[in-house]
This record gives sequence, structure tokens and C-alpha cells, in this order.
Amino acid sequence: MQVLRRLCLVFVLVVGAGNVTISTSASTPPENKKPPNIILITLDTTRADRMGFLGSKRGLTPNLDALARHSVVFTRAYAQFPLTTPSHAALLTGTYPQYNHVANLGSTLRPEIPYLPDVLHQHGYHTAAFIGALILDPKGGAPGFDRGFDLYDADFHVPKGGEDRYHSAERRAEDVANHAMGWLSQHHEAPFFLWLHFYDPHEPYDPPEPFKSHFASDPYDGEIAYTDSVVGSVLEILQRHGLYQNTAIAVAADHGEAFGEHGERWHGMFLYDETIHVPLILKLPQDRLAGKRVEARVGLVDVAPSLLEIAKVPAPAAMQGESLFPIIDSPKSSHGSQTASKGNKPENKPGDRAIYSETNYAQRAFGWSELRSWRVQKYLYVQAPKKELYDESSDPKALKNLADTATAVTGTLDGQLSSFRKRTSGAPVADQELSLAQAEDLRALGYLSSNGNNSSSAEGKLTDPKDKIDYANKLHDILFDEGNYEEALAKMQELVREYDSDAGITYLEFGKYLFRRGKYQEAVSALRSAVARIPDFPSAHYELGLALIKTDQWEAAVPEFQTAVERQPTSAQFHFYLAGVQSHLKHVPEATKEYEKALEINPGYFEANLMYGRLLSLEQHPDAALPKLLHAARINPDSAEVHAFLADAYQQLGQTENAERERTKAAELKAEPPQ
Repeated sequence: MQVLRRLCLVFVLVVGAGNVTISTSASTPPENKKPPNIILITLDTTRADRMGFLGSKRGLTPNLDALARHSVVFTRAYAQFPLTTPSHAALLTGTYPQYNHVANLGSTLRPEIPYLPDVLHQHGYHTAAFIGALILDPKGGAPGFDRGFDLYDADFHVPKGGEDRYHSAERRAEDVANHAMGWLSQHHEAPFFLWLHFYDPHEPYDPPEPFKSHFASDPYDGEIAYTDSVVGSVLEILQRHGLYQNTAIAVAADHGEAFGEHGERWHGMFLYDETIHVPLILKLPQDRLAGKRVEARVGLVDVAPSLLEIAKVPAPAAMQGESLFPIIDSPKSSHGSQTASKGNKPENKPGDRAIYSETNYAQRAFGWSELRSWRVQKYLYVQAPKKELYDESSDPKALKNLADTATAVTGTLDGQLSSFRKRTSGAPVADQELSLAQAEDLRALGYLSSNGNNSSSAEGKLTDPKDKIDYANKLHDILFDEGNYEEALAKMQELVREYDSDAGITYLEFGKYLFRRGKYQEAVSALRSAVARIPDFPSAHYELGLALIKTDQWEAAVPEFQTAVERQPTSAQFHFYLAGVQSHLKHVPEATKEYEKALEINPGYFEANLMYGRLLSLEQHPDAALPKLLHAARINPDSAEVHAFLADAYQQLGQTENAERERTKAAELKAEPPQ
């Protein structure tokens, strides 16, 4: 295969001769005394029912099927969140979303949260990550995820001017693997932890040839088949170069994909098996326990402590997941036995584990209710405004809701879920805002985002997403269709007529759509309609303020930002933009007040430190400006603007040498080609 030839070439050119072909026999060679290498492969948006080793007859995954024959296969593995960043956070930290608080695309992984790569790095492992898309770039969707890595290979941006998405917002699995194999050729002597993230099965489905032609009628399957071929190439290289036998390889999907089951298209809104049941296999060093199938229910939260056990590294006490080995080593998995909880960890039993999952995407995007699920015994329970209970033993597709008839079971499971969530929740943290750049990143990948507390109304919190899923699907189609503006406008107007009660959200999202396309005057009109329909939504006023700035209506923007601040006073970003408008209008006392408030809420806000420092400098207060600008320079030392502003402040203070140094640095940064 062409993919394999290119991958092998990268590795052979660097490593040279002396290749060893590794047998994948299930027999167990003498134990290797060297610390085992660990490779984690995460497959984005990959359904469990597409895997041959889990029963699919589609023939998409011959390479993963071959690996599964020499691995432990977990037939009932479940994600803790149906979105990429929060799901990877649970997998890599061994903690639940309510503990790590990475429950939103773009949430920061805080340094006090245990993190598998960081723990391994502290115990002598070389660590590298090779990422497939913007969603897991620390500069965009996943701040803090580069902790503990010697190399975190992710450099993405929003496509500009018709730019190919595979050279901007994402890259093909083949490119991810080529980068990884190049690094591995230099670090194969020491124990290493290598993470490869393949994004290809995520929408839009566009596999390369020959998969594009072969799977023309089902491009999603084509993406999975293509990704499988790249996984096969990586495995072949590991075998040829003697790195396979002493390496543990974990392969997992972060979540699945829905194709209309329960009304949902894509993922993020619901917690049914189509998006929460995921493939999970674990190839142990020396192929130990090859071919074992574990039927017991497990979670992705259990992966990190399991990989640490393989490395003989103690799991941090804060990890909430449990090692998979008590289940793996059990002669037979036990079904139907609930795992109780002690403290924040499940009891160490070989049987099924109760699985907690959640999603707040409907709340973030639309202001509707959050959802939480609890898989225990034979049941799937969904905690929602309209509760759901399914007997998966007789209703595996979760089509018959028993909540209204089996009220005792429903009440019991509701209590178990609430108790578990309370025990496993971490200390509260301030809700993290998305910057404009982060929001744009997410929209480039097909996600809606909001910086407003749009669920502030009781009515919004009680809205069950399953009652609105058709509307959400249609709105998604409009906003992320590559069609022209006139087509989108016509569809939007039809959606307003069809869903009049949701017209405010429609206008809000369409206004954002227009803003991104540079149609600022049209955006103002749509956003005024949004504000009229949903005046309590702070994000509607905020977005209208941004559009008014773009149309040079600065005075009109002031009351919109003021209203946004009144509705959501904890938003540093809202205070910052109000400060910027006041500064532009020469309302210095008002601007000063808002900059101070923004920095009180978020002292590390780069733009607020930068622009407040600049304002103070322009107002002839260089002594007050300097600390703000120096702080901004520490946050982002590669900003030419901050060094230019520092030069001016130093010049006012008579520090000529410092001013010249900063001027030179600013010029150097401006001269550097854009990354």
C-alpha cells in the first residue's frame, strides 16, 4: 500500500539497516526487563459497531482486527463525554468531567489534575503527542494538554480564503503517523510514551483515494477504513524495527457518531450507545493475554491507571478510574453486578462497573438542559428533564423508555447517579470563557459555542434536548453547509417560521455565521432580531456589540456590551470589550474601570493587560503601564505588539536602553514569517 511505503521510508531513512521482523504469535517470550514502551492511539468519532473485532461485517478494520487478536478486547467500553476534548481529558487523567472540569471544548486542563503523560515523563519516559486536528491543539481547543510532553506536535489554524482544511484545521492520519514515526526513529532506545490522534472519521467525511471512490456511498466508513490502513502501517513499522514486542498499545475511540438514531445526527447532544459505546483494545508487552475478550462494562476513565500499571508506575491518588487488570485477570467477567463506590473510586470487583457519562453541549450551545447517564446492571438511565430508563438486555437499541412505568428503578438509579456525581466532583472552579479565536476554532470544526450564560432562565434549564433535536440538526446544517449566502438565508428564514419559539437562537447563530463571513451589516440586522427575541441572553448583546464595532457604530455598541456585562458580570471578556469601546471613544475613566474589572476576574488575560497598559501609557502614566505590559510579555513573549508598547513606555520613563531593546525585539518578531 502507498501509505505503508511512505511511512516505512520515513523510518528506514533515519534508522538504517538491521531490521527485525517480529512475530505476533500469542506465545509468551521471556519477560523483558526493560520498562515497556506505551503507545496510545485515539480514533476520533469512531463507532464501536464499525469494528470487525466487535462484530461488524463491513470489513473496514482488518488491521485493527489483527491487532485485536493479539490484544485484550473490551467489548463494552464507554466514554465519559461525547465530545473530543472532555473525553480525552477523562481518558488521559483518569478522572471524571465533574472532577477535572474539562467539560467544554476549549476548557483548560489545570496543572493540579493528574495527567498520564506528565506522570510517565516524571518516571523517565520520553513523551510525544501527534495530533490530528485543531480541537486538541493547546493553543486552541485543549489548553494544558501539552503538559508532560517532550514534543506536542499540533500546529493548526482556521482555514483562510479557501485554504485546504488538511493543511490548516486538521491533517490526514498518514501525516500524523509520518510525524510520529520520524520522532520515534530518534527515541526508540529509551522507554517512550507515544500518543497518536487520528481525526479522520470526524465530519466532514472526506477520505482520500482509493477509499473515497470505494466508499462513495458511505464516506464515514471510508474514513474508518483509511484510518485502519494507517494503523496497520504503523504496526508494521513497529514490527520491522523491533519495537513491537516490548510495547503496550492501547487503541480507543473518544466517542462515536450518531446517524439519526434517537433523532441525533453527529454527536455531543445525547448519551446513547451510538456515541458513548466505543472500541477499546489493549495489546500488552510480549502479547500477554492475547485474544482475551472482556465482556464486563468498563470506562475510558480506567485507561490511564491501567497504562500506569503496565509501566509499574503508581497511579496518583486523585485518579478516579480503576485499573482494568482485576477484570482482565478474572477467569470470567461477571454480568449484572453493580459496582459500588467507596469515596471517589469504584469498588475493586471483577464484574461490571457502573458507568457515568455526561454532556453539557446542549446547554452551552442552546441554553437547554444538561444530560447525565448511568449504566448499571442491565439498565441505561438518563437523567434529563424527561427521565429515561432502558433495559439493555431486552432493548439494546434503547427504544422503549420505561421511566414512567418502572418508577422504583428509575428513582433508585437517579439517586445512585446523583450520589456518585456528588462524591466524584472536584472543587468548584470558575467557568472558563472561550476567546474569540477559540470560538472560531470550534466553529471551523463544526461546533456551536457560546460565551454567554444562556441557560440562566428556568425555562431554558428545563428544556429537554430530545424535544429540540430536529431543530438543532437543521440549524447545524445551515451553519456548516458550504453553500452560498442566499441559500443559507432562505433556509434560516424557513427555520424561523418552522420553529418560532427558537427564533432568537436562530438569529443569534445566523448572526455569528454572517459575522464570520465578513457580512457585518447583515450580521447587525440578524443580531438585533436575536436581542429582541432573547434579551436575557448575554451572548446576544455581546455578539451584536462586536458587529456594531465592525460597522463603525461605536456609540451604539456601548449599551450592548453594558447589557452583556449586567447579565453576566463574571465575564472578563465582556468587561474587556466594553473597556475597548470606551477607550476608543476616549471615555478613559469608564475604560479604566472595565479593564480593572476584567483583570480582577482574570489576572492572566493577555489582551486586557496589553491594552490597559497601552491606555495607561497613552495617558502619560508609564509607571502604571509598565507592570501591565511586562505581565503581558510574560504571557505571550512572541507578541510584537507588546514589545512595541513596552518600548514606548520605557521611552517615556527615560530608559533609552530598555526602549531600544524592546523596539529591536518588536522589529524582529514583525519580520518573522507567519507560522
